[in-house]
Amino acid sequence: MSQPDALPGRHDSLWTATTPGTDYPALDGDLRVDTAVVGGGIVGVTAALECAEAGREVALLEADRVVEGVTGKTTAKVTAQHGLVYDSLVEQRGRETTRAYAEANAAAIAEIASRVDERDVDCDFQRLPAYAYGDAGGDAADHRRKLRREASVAADLGLPASYVADPPFPEDAPGAVTFADQAQFHPRKYLLDLAEAIPEEGSHVFEGTKATGIADASEGSDDRCRVETERGTVTAENVVVATHFPIEDPAFYFARQFPKRSYVLAVRLADEPPEGMFYRDAEPHFSVRPHPTDDGTLTLVGGQNHKTGQGGSTEERYRSLLAQARERFDVASVEYRWSTQDFVSADDVPFVGELGPTTDEVYVGTGFGGWGMTNGTAAGLMLAEFARGETPEWADAFDPMRFDPGAGTKELLTENLEVATAFATDWARALLGGEAPVVAPGEGEVVRRDGRPLAVSRDDDGDLHVRSAVCPHLGCVVRWNDGERSWDCPCHGSRFSADGAVLDGPAAEDLPERGE
Repeated sequence: MSQPDALPGRHDSLWTATTPGTDYPALDGDLRVDTAVVGGGIVGVTAALECAEAGREVALLEADRVVEGVTGKTTAKVTAQHGLVYDSLVEQRGRETTRAYAEANAAAIAEIASRVDERDVDCDFQRLPAYAYGDAGGDAADHRRKLRREASVAADLGLPASYVADPPFPEDAPGAVTFADQAQFHPRKYLLDLAEAIPEEGSHVFEGTKATGIADASEGSDDRCRVETERGTVTAENVVVATHFPIEDPAFYFARQFPKRSYVLAVRLADEPPEGMFYRDAEPHFSVRPHPTDDGTLTLVGGQNHKTGQGGSTEERYRSLLAQARERFDVASVEYRWSTQDFVSADDVPFVGELGPTTDEVYVGTGFGGWGMTNGTAAGLMLAEFARGETPEWADAFDPMRFDPGAGTKELLTENLEVATAFATDWARALLGGEAPVVAPGEGEVVRRDGRPLAVSRDDDGDLHVRSAVCPHLGCVVRWNDGERSWDCPCHGSRFSADGAVLDGPAAEDLPERGE
């Protein structure tokens, strides 16, 4: 649908638009391996290759195509600087846990750099400093104190951190925390090279193979786990679940982390972008970093974070991000636009380890908080160690079964209160809403029919799609995402295509057709 105010730029990730598609076979029948890895993003590919190189027979199972999900929609900053996180982590989780988090992310940068060097991967890997700068408004002296404190804590943890009074961007920043010798890269070029090295000597990569269920070693025969798919059963000594949100949820991850969406524009500037990677650690968040291409440098600007299903018009999010970019730069053109989703744990540390309190030989990595290039690589390394029967150095810090009543409790209560509010409000709106949908091409609306909320959308060809508007996860009413043309659940972040197919968990089933 073409409109005068249509969003600029190709609606595609720069990473998927500039790399060829993959064509790995689908699973065909039952298979027996040492380790089954479910999910073909940065966590799964890293873990699978690590296991294969250690001599284990591996099956990597991807429901769609490898590295086209969340990993294919990142800003691809390879940095241990995750905003102003370290001072608050020390306060919440203590110095030992925070040091483990810092070391894990620093090790992830070293791992990526080593892989790029050893395999001579042409993935635009570039060392750059990373800057987290403060809010220009309010008490500048207070902002500078917080920045200096963050730099001091991070340096004490062994990170290459320092405070700079005059960062190269933006001009009005009251200082910044800089981490030296961080990096950026093209994530698909990097990970597609790693994926190619997996299928040999009894190991496999399967695409178009959706896992529908997992039985742990205590439930399987011969003390082996089972991964059920629509194309056969994979039995293994252990299973790594690397599906963004775990496809099985025995530890109530849906209530211990919350989904957020963010937006990215790849723009061409009239001038050269600032040298480095930049992040505004205040609302509205704003991320900037350059990316070299064959016909000049693009600048990736990102931000406009909001909880999934609760951010209003997502088209307006793109427009607001572009307005932010134009406030700072002379934007010549918008080349690409895309959005992404991640899950944030209540205490800002991912969950990596045993899937549940009673599961046996099933491991998970989730909750990377928008910093998946390093957190995801660290998780992949740790999960491979678990699969090899080893205990990772940082296991306690990332333990999914951890419980600290002082760490993230307030945030957890706030998020779950918002879930309850969204549930009640949307059900009331749906039950009292109109019954006669007038939906234009490219649009969607929740309407009521016979007392049931229905998700009604029309594609660009004018075909009408009618599905139940009730998320099959826990019964919340979905909302229309106009920027991505999807149905998003405002409670726990499940997403569905316009015709009802699951795009993102925790929901495992499609929206039922016509509410049936």
